[in-house]
Amino acid sequence: MTDPTPMVFVVDDDEPVRDAIGMLLETVDVPYQAFESAHAFLDGYDPARRGCLVLDIRMPGMSGLELQQRLAETHAHLPIIFITGHGDVPMAVEAMKRGAVDFIRKPFRDQELLDRVHEALAVEEGQRARVEDLENARTRIDSLTPREHEVFERVADGQANKVVAIDLGISERTVEIHRSQVMHKTGARSLADLVRMKLLLESGNA
Repeated sequence: MTDPTPMVFVVDDDEPVRDAIGMLLETVDVPYQAFESAHAFLDGYDPARRGCLVLDIRMPGMSGLELQQRLAETHAHLPIIFITGHGDVPMAVEAMKRGAVDFIRKPFRDQELLDRVHEALAVEEGQRARVEDLENARTRIDSLTPREHEVFERVADGQANKVVAIDLGISERTVEIHRSQVMHKTGARSLADLVRMKLLLESGNA
C-alpha cells in the first residue's frame, strides 16, 4: 500500500543545493527524497505517491522543462516548483504556462522555499481530491442504463420532466421513474448535485 504521507521530491544536479534543501525540510519535519538527475527521479518515482517536486530548471541530460513535459505526458499530478538562476526567468515563466505552480530564484530565502512547498502540497491535495471525485462520478454515471443516462443529461441541463418526456417520446411518469433511479444510483440528493456532477465530468473530459 502506498504511503499517504506527502513527499517533497528534490531534483537538482548540485549536491550542496540538494543537501541544503534536504536539511531545511528536515527542520520542519517534511519528508523528502533527493535525486541528482531527472532520470534518477523517474527511475525511483511512484506515480501513486503524494507530494510535490522542487526542480532545478537547468540540468545536464534531461532538463527540468523536459522532465515537466515527461510528467505531463503521463498525467502525473505532481505540482512543480522550479529553482531558477537569474537568466532562467523567461524559461520559468514558460514552465508556469505549462502548469508549474511557482518558481523561485537563486539565492532564495529558507522561508520562501518552505512557503512555496506548503502551497504546492495544498495544490496537490486539491488536485488529488478532484481526481477522486471525478473517478467516483464516472463510476456512478457508468452504472446508469442508456435511457437513464439520457434522462440524466437532460435533467442536469435544466430541462423539466415534461420537456424531457417530449424529447424522448416517453410519458412524464416514466421520466419521473428514470429520474428517481438516476438520483439513487448517482447518490445525488438534489438537482444541484446532478448539475455539479455533469460539470465535473465535462471538465474531466476537456
